[in-house]
Amino acid sequence: MGKPLALIVGVGDGLSASLARLLAREGYAVALAARNAGKLAALAAETGASVHACDVADAVSVNALFDALPGPPAVVVYNPSFRVRGALVDLDPAEVRKTIDVTAFGAFLVAQHAARAMLAAGGGTILFTGASAGVKGYAKSAPFAMGKFALRGLAQSMARELHPQGVHVAHVVIDGGIRSTRRPDESGRDALLDPDAIARTYLHLIQQPRSAWSWEIEVRPWLETF
Repeated sequence: MGKPLALIVGVGDGLSASLARLLAREGYAVALAARNAGKLAALAAETGASVHACDVADAVSVNALFDALPGPPAVVVYNPSFRVRGALVDLDPAEVRKTIDVTAFGAFLVAQHAARAMLAAGGGTILFTGASAGVKGYAKSAPFAMGKFALRGLAQSMARELHPQGVHVAHVVIDGGIRSTRRPDESGRDALLDPDAIARTYLHLIQQPRSAWSWEIEVRPWLETF
């Protein structure tokens, strides 16, 4: 029997890269998908992952991604994100549509394929990366709030529908900034979320016993005020 397959969609050099490394260490065959697949060569070499180009907002591209997989994924993680900021009266409708397409509609397309495959296979885990904007809309960030609220609603609806059928669905609220080379934690006090630590939370969700499945978990720096 081969390794279980984990598909990570919307891969960059932050949380997704941490997830890829962790899941590879945990014995998963990893598949990485991004609009610009060329940027994933180093991570693929490190993790032994396959690489796939995918425009999540395009149904044909998402179909091709799942057709290219060697089998049904045991885990699918949806990470793509796009945002446009600005005063409501000044927003470009095309950029607003793109924000919603990438953040929410693409999530639906990927989740639909993942659910079909997992229901046929008898189970699996689908995880969505949310944000503070999915529970509170900020000024001059209406498009991102629209997309992330929709993503959260999709996850909640899917959990209620698919949990009784053996597919675990969960939404992770990333309520804070994520540490990276471009955004170092200069406080020295863990004021930013460590992507490796977030990845371990995702692994916890993947490994949860079905008698106590979570549909949502929030992670935030310990220094944040509520």
